Amino acid sequence: MPDMPRPSLLRRFVQWGLHTYWRFSRGLTLGVRGIVLDSENRVFLIRHTYIPGWHLPGGGVETGETALEALTRELREEGAIVIDEAPSLSGVFFNNKASRRDHVLVYVVREFSVLGVKKPDREIAEAGFFPLDQLPEGTTRATRCRLAEIFDEAPPAMTW
Repeated sequence: MPDMPRPSLLRRFVQWGLHTYWRFSRGLTLGVRGIVLDSENRVFLIRHTYIPGWHLPGGGVETGETALEALTRELREEGAIVIDEAPSLSGVFFNNKASRRDHVLVYVVREFSVLGVKKPDREIAEAGFFPLDQLPEGTTRATRCRLAEIFDEAPPAMTW
């Protein structure tokens, strides 16, 4: 039986292939992230199955889709969360770690409904609400920076 590539190698190859496709098929890539805050000022974070760390939920804006439609779709898929009132745009960030063409729109979501507990699936390993002063170990630098810009009045960054 031939040796199968390790999951991390396979994952990197798939990510490279998708990035190459996006780079040549789109002039600009656009993503959305949601800072979802409950009534206790806890933030909703997710941990993916394919990259390390805890992140704000979100993803790419698809062709023919508005940023808010993408955010709505991503929150439902990644967190079983439905937006009840239009969120506020917190910032637009250049994500040069993804590519030289990628930008991320960050929205603050305060009015929402939770449809149920998000169970692990192929994309999301864990998800939950966390107090701002007790973020889980492994919360990404970008996530911490976005939260500091909003809650600690840190100067806004231009990059993700």
